[in-house]
Amino acid sequence: MAQSSHAGSNRNAVRKDDVIQIRASAETKAILNRAASLRGQKLSEFMLDSARKQAEETILDQRAFFLDADAHEKFLDLLDAPNKPSQELRARMTRKPAWER
Repeated sequence: MAQSSHAGSNRNAVRKDDVIQIRASAETKAILNRAASLRGQKLSEFMLDSARKQAEETILDQRAFFLDADAHEKFLDLLDAPNKPSQELRARMTRKPAWER
């Protein structure tokens, strides 16, 4: 059975079928091209990586968390019984931060 030339190279590769189109000013495109070049990436790679990171940060910054009843109980139990600070944590909390040294 014949395989395409790229199929064996990375069996875990994800197909990228969906297209995202955006419009940008020449100035914005130039900045994006420069940044992509500095990272050694194609413009589309740079834009997709940057947009995905921003999307993940936005999702992680959400203040509302939705839990089922069991997860909610476990969460409340964890809040009610915090860990005692370790010796290492105590040491870190008492030393000056790097920006003040």
